[in-house]
Amino acid sequence: MADPSSYRPKPGQIPDSPGVYKFRDEHRRVIYVGKAKSLRQRLANYFQPITSLHPRTATMVTTAASVEWTVVSTEVEALQLEYSWIKEYDPRFNVKYRDDKSYPYLAVTMNEEYPRVQVLRGHKKKGVRYFGPYAHAWAIRETVDLMLRVFPVRTCSAGVFRNAASAGRPCLLGYIGKCSAPCVGRVTPEEHRELAEEFSDFMAGRTGTYIRRLEKQMMLAAEDMEYERAARLRDDMEALRRAMEKSAVVLADATDADLIALAEDELEAAVQIFHVRGGRVRGQRGWVTDKVEAVDTAGLVEHALQQLYGEETGDTVPKEVLVPALPEDAGAVTAWLSGRRGSNVSLRIPQRGDKKDLMETVARNAQQSLVLHKTKRASDLTTRSRALEEIAEALDLDSAPLRIECFDISHLQGEDVVASMVVFEDGLPRKSEYRRFQIKGFEGQDDVRSMHEVIGRRFKRYLAEKEKTGEWGPPAEDGGRDPDGVVEDPDEAGRPKRFAYPPQLVVVDGGQPQVAAARRALDELGIDDIAVCGLAKRLEEVWLPGDDDPVVLPRSSEGLYLLQRVRDTAHDFAIRYQRSKRAKRIRTSPLDAVPGLGATRKQALIKHFGSVKRLRQATIEQICEVPGMGRKTAEAVVVALAQAAPAAPAVNTATGEIMEDDGGGTA
Repeated sequence: MADPSSYRPKPGQIPDSPGVYKFRDEHRRVIYVGKAKSLRQRLANYFQPITSLHPRTATMVTTAASVEWTVVSTEVEALQLEYSWIKEYDPRFNVKYRDDKSYPYLAVTMNEEYPRVQVLRGHKKKGVRYFGPYAHAWAIRETVDLMLRVFPVRTCSAGVFRNAASAGRPCLLGYIGKCSAPCVGRVTPEEHRELAEEFSDFMAGRTGTYIRRLEKQMMLAAEDMEYERAARLRDDMEALRRAMEKSAVVLADATDADLIALAEDELEAAVQIFHVRGGRVRGQRGWVTDKVEAVDTAGLVEHALQQLYGEETGDTVPKEVLVPALPEDAGAVTAWLSGRRGSNVSLRIPQRGDKKDLMETVARNAQQSLVLHKTKRASDLTTRSRALEEIAEALDLDSAPLRIECFDISHLQGEDVVASMVVFEDGLPRKSEYRRFQIKGFEGQDDVRSMHEVIGRRFKRYLAEKEKTGEWGPPAEDGGRDPDGVVEDPDEAGRPKRFAYPPQLVVVDGGQPQVAAARRALDELGIDDIAVCGLAKRLEEVWLPGDDDPVVLPRSSEGLYLLQRVRDTAHDFAIRYQRSKRAKRIRTSPLDAVPGLGATRKQALIKHFGSVKRLRQATIEQICEVPGMGRKTAEAVVVALAQAAPAAPAVNTATGEIMEDDGGGTA
């Protein structure tokens, strides 16, 4: 591990101008590439005290052994050079997006004498027009099959084309009218190329021209009583409309735009792109990346733009690019995009309307992509085994923790305080073992005290189960009766109990205070053979009881991925319970305590009187006036409302004024 001060340049050596810099390790390999408006100011940030740096930045500067830079004239040049160097050197500490699948494109090979329509994957080739990407190859083939009625472009391979030309007979598509058969000279190369260009224009979103042209031709054919030709043109229009319907209109102004959204956590980020042409989604793609450098959302957006458009020119760069956050130097990035397109490009954050709504859809896709990526990674047996081994090694456990339990506390401003327990066995969730807790020992918000209570309650149940089975504590007497007087059911012998199995590792969501509370709860119960750790959200640090410094697992550690997933699962489970509990509390009414009073009559009472407050002020005779209400039920309603404490008055927090409850209440 190198000391950054050993290779730190003198301040006067670093120019105060735009440029691109490279960090190299002791073997002269480039490990990081960056750009800056001012090289002097940016590089100075890397040579601060190690303790003040982000952990990932600290790892990078201690791995490096030297730094060098190149001065450029403008910030746009810096952006271009940074992209080129990242592509050339593949630095280990730079964010690099990787495709989460190999997306198929619809390609038109305009670089051939007889252009061909086909499905292609992988690297793009010069002279080929691409449309997409699409989620599935079959979706492309369905679209092509519809469009070949109108634009009968060649789809056959070079071998099939040569065989048909030598035999003097076209293939089946030529006979059924879905290929213009240039192989046998039915059309000239120029006519066939024009068909390919029209096909490409239609796919690019210029659809109205061809629909109107076909409609005009159909009307003329009908006037000339060429009914068969008119019918064929009608069917052609219907085929084009069906092809258009496969991609619904999402932007009413027929915009050409790319929408980019991100989903990220401390270790990974997923990006999704929707390609909209002519107001319709023409393609979708996504990437996932490890966050190997300290980068925020704006930085991730900039890296995504570089990868997405670094090799693109012309119309493949749209007029408008919508992003969730603008890069740090949005002007330089916009100028770079405009240069690649050859005309102005707008880079902005959508604020309202259809574009903002569509951006939310793209963001949901990104979130699902990230979840799917993590799920796939966690489901791999080899990965899970390695993750458990890494956890055991990092926490100095005697063996891999085959059963892990994680606890999390959730509340809303100190109300409806609940806790969750999730169980992972052999690295996979065991949902039947999940448990939920209500905090009963005290009122208010205290996560540490709540954690102590929950851990104590869970393991008291564990000890109680051990007593029942005779595994721990005094042996049961009186024919199998335990000290609490509970008789073990012979039919239940050998079946899993709710809290019968101890974990090898307890994980709590939090840092030192929560870990100390969990350890204290176990010590009070005399349990010393269960390991405890905490996972803090801010920097994903692992805390052990009694340690002043956290255990920092490597960024690429499968053990850290597993701990993070366990923690996130517990967090989500707790939040769902807390929300359901709050919703149930909000829906409760004093009328719920009235026996025999169903939902219909409760609604009728509230509708008649307007609120629970006014109903509480009503007499028995007035309640009996409500349709369906008898005197006995009315008396029960009056008793229930009298016993229930009235709700606290609403207060205007701005003025301190008590608000009268004259509105409609809920039953």
